[in-house]
Amino acid sequence: MAKRDYYETLGLARGADAAEIKKAYRQKAKELHPDRNSDNPKAEEQFKEANEAYEVLKDANKKAAYDRYGHAAFEGGMGGGGGGPRGPQGQGDFASAFSDVFDDLFGDFMGGQRGGGRARATRGSDLRYNLRVKLEDAYTGQQKTINVPTAVQCGSCKGSGAEDGSDPVTCPTCSGMGKVRAQQGFFTVERTCPTCNGAGQTVKNPCRVCHGAGRVEKEKSLSVNIPAGVETGTRIRLAGEGEAGMRGGPAGDLYIFIEVEDHQLFERESSNLFCRVPVSIAAAALGGEIEVPTIDGGRSRVKIPEGSQSGRQMRLRGKGMPALRGGGAGDMFIELAVETPVNLTSRQKEILREFDTLSKENNPQGSSFFKSVKGFWDSMKG
Repeated sequence: MAKRDYYETLGLARGADAAEIKKAYRQKAKELHPDRNSDNPKAEEQFKEANEAYEVLKDANKKAAYDRYGHAAFEGGMGGGGGGPRGPQGQGDFASAFSDVFDDLFGDFMGGQRGGGRARATRGSDLRYNLRVKLEDAYTGQQKTINVPTAVQCGSCKGSGAEDGSDPVTCPTCSGMGKVRAQQGFFTVERTCPTCNGAGQTVKNPCRVCHGAGRVEKEKSLSVNIPAGVETGTRIRLAGEGEAGMRGGPAGDLYIFIEVEDHQLFERESSNLFCRVPVSIAAAALGGEIEVPTIDGGRSRVKIPEGSQSGRQMRLRGKGMPALRGGGAGDMFIELAVETPVNLTSRQKEILREFDTLSKENNPQGSSFFKSVKGFWDSMKG
């Protein structure tokens, strides 16, 4: 299978500059990263494809070779440096490239900043909130207020973590990078600075309210719009409503997971509703009309055909749940349940015996079911 054009892979036009290439790659990397696409088996391959495209296009020499020769520039040792250096020097170049890719991909995820002498603000964690709603509310949609315990920016130090009148200082261990590196043979191992925990700065006079964290615990009240048609498992994202970041970093997101409660009358399958409706023997035998409740709080009249049996289904079009992303509403299916009368009076029993006698006179051989039963017993006796 032929390789896709690198520009097409990153969603770019030919001639894109370095800034456009980097921006497009960062967007693709976030979109396709396997950790965010566990339900998409193709995401990992597409992520690797985008990474390969970026590795070529971010390098001016490789990009020039690719613009001229295409993928052939890196096949069979052709010019453009496609093969890359070998040996110890090549290892160092690979480590540098991987570090660049890693920072591009995870810089925004972690809320980090690059460059010495600046505070490395850390993005706050994403939060999950489980919200139960009634089926009726899932039908109509709802505006709901929730209270979420979370970490918010400290009002005393404005998120800096330092006491009023003092400023954080550059970490002496990592010189503000937030990372320290150690050489191990051909490889360079990079880890979080143990002194500042990746912040790039240390606080000599920590804030007395937040103790240097830059954030405090608080319960936050939020208004959530529950759209009509939500199902169990529907996820609603509130950007920036998660935990506040450390040292003034951006807040994470709040993800609200919907759970629709079971209903005493209706069962739901996607946008369709199902319910069992009891009918009397007389209504099932003679036919007629009954009223059935609907999820919108109203009632609909349904015609029962003569001779209806238990289990028979009838459809009310458009009386189901609305589709979450548009496209109309589902249907409501009614299943008839013929009820056997109980606590009969003497007169009622007399009428039923008379009915049974007349039924035998009208059909002395019995129904097909009773014929099959009789045939079975006759064969057993033989």
